[in-house]
Amino acid sequence: MSNDTFTNWENLVKKQLKTEDIYTILKKDNLEGIEVKPFYNSMEKQLPNFPKVEESTHLVADYHESLEDDVFAFLLNENVENLTGKTVFINNKDLAEHISPQEEDQYFSLIDVFDEKNAEINDQLVKELLAKDFTRNICIDVSLHQNAGASIVQQLGIALAKTKELTEVYGSEILRKLLFRLAVGGNYFFEMAKIRAFKLVFNEFSKEFDLDEVPYIFAETSLRNKSVSDSENNLIRSTLELASAMIGGADAVYSNDYLLNRSTENSQEISFKQQIVLAYESIINVFEDASNGSYYIEDITKQIAEKSWKYFVEIEEKGGYLDLLKEGKIQEDIFNHALEEQKWVEEGKIKLIGVNLYPKLEIKKSAEELYQKEEIKAVRWAEMYE
Repeated sequence: MSNDTFTNWENLVKKQLKTEDIYTILKKDNLEGIEVKPFYNSMEKQLPNFPKVEESTHLVADYHESLEDDVFAFLLNENVENLTGKTVFINNKDLAEHISPQEEDQYFSLIDVFDEKNAEINDQLVKELLAKDFTRNICIDVSLHQNAGASIVQQLGIALAKTKELTEVYGSEILRKLLFRLAVGGNYFFEMAKIRAFKLVFNEFSKEFDLDEVPYIFAETSLRNKSVSDSENNLIRSTLELASAMIGGADAVYSNDYLLNRSTENSQEISFKQQIVLAYESIINVFEDASNGSYYIEDITKQIAEKSWKYFVEIEEKGGYLDLLKEGKIQEDIFNHALEEQKWVEEGKIKLIGVNLYPKLEIKKSAEELYQKEEIKAVRWAEMYE
């Protein structure tokens, strides 16, 4: 791109914003260390299409008998008899260990095989699941890390590090058995890029074993930015999160109930129908890589991929995920980022309407009270005000 072309774009932006100082106005800080340009009019090299494992993104509902005729994919917390022709995501450890898959259904496990508190792999669970005829037997869960306040870069680096731990014990064949459970936050374009970046780094990781694998991604709405007292805004936020997940290329999406701590049959139905509206009105669940070619998303995808790979390498050089968990280093990394993020909420740099903006509620707990340095646990931003 010539300097003349760049200047023309720059002048156009100045004209639209009615100011010469466009860089100050358009500059947006973020806690990921990602450089966001004020505008984009070219890209160095377009990334390839990032395929999904599934042809269309599964829309996953909590099981209810009233949905059996219309819903194809269910999340199960307890056994259900006589389900036929369904995709079934098992969300209960005992059920995952004891269920007998039916030939006419496809089964996925959502139970993390890592015991984070004891810093070990649950070997018995892994072996029991591998012995079952599941489509994807082994889940690596980093939704906990997102809800605990881990950065996007930390989430993806940890997902790779957990993958590395499994390959060391069970061999590279395990890569085809994996399902990654991610939570999608409210940073709309960054979360699209997160899913795409993970596909990029996981594929690179698989090439170390002479494979060319695509990760299976189960994406759910985040709890981190939700409020007990503001359910309507929760609904809006989770709708945007689902859109990010579908456009980013998740293989399955799931809506956590927008009514926190008081789920009802009606709220569960509305939460699921968010997915239906997005899929049927805008058909964003069928595209292979809908955001491919967007200069902005391509740029931040590359940056997130590079930074998360670097974080993964740092974990490996220091002994690997489980060793660093035992030392408390992973917990400390997440704690430090979560605390900084919470401070941004407190200062209003991260805006939550109905919590720290319109109206602004009083702070009842300090950021330091909400987090524990030695434990990875889910904390919602709004807990500071509740």
